[in-house]
Amino acid sequence: MHPNPAFRQTPSARNLEFARARGFGILAVCSPEGPLMSHIPFLLNAEGTLVEFHLVRSNPIARLMSGGAVRARLAIEGPHSYVSPDWYGVEDQVPTWNYVAVHLVGEVTLQPQEGMRDLLDRQSAEFEARLLPKPEWRADKMTPEVLERMMRQIVPCAMRVDEIAGTWKLGQNKPEDVRLRAADHLGPAGQGQETDLLADWMRAPPA
Repeated sequence: MHPNPAFRQTPSARNLEFARARGFGILAVCSPEGPLMSHIPFLLNAEGTLVEFHLVRSNPIARLMSGGAVRARLAIEGPHSYVSPDWYGVEDQVPTWNYVAVHLVGEVTLQPQEGMRDLLDRQSAEFEARLLPKPEWRADKMTPEVLERMMRQIVPCAMRVDEIAGTWKLGQNKPEDVRLRAADHLGPAGQGQETDLLADWMRAPPA
């Protein structure tokens, strides 16, 4: 992530709130064969200390964890966009890319298989609730034998979070009027709700 301290002032609580709301990220670990990454939906507890997720049993990261705890980084990406130097309204600017990203770091471990159904139920409940007023899907709608067969193919996992890092690159290194002009151009030039959100955050960077 960008090292400029101007982009890394957001408090841990706000970074955790962002990660929890996104609920999807890239899990990265090192292995003897090189880096491994998986795209995962996850749950983050209220304290921001525990990430819960599942992997397909055949996933190389799951196999790596069968030997014990593994150090990992979970990268959660937010809205992002190209920013044209023409939008600043001042001379001698260069193109850049604004974005929001939060990284959670800690040890990941396999969890007891008997906890798989509980994790599946809590994950589906979390994400189904975001689809209201749609009626909630529940695992008990499935044929028990089919559900059991599918659950045998996935494994519950957890990360104990011991490091939180966030980058909110929103033009904070520019004068306010310059940043606001860029935000005003970004909205109309962008591609929907995600870019609109980025423009809103550029107008009022979270603190």
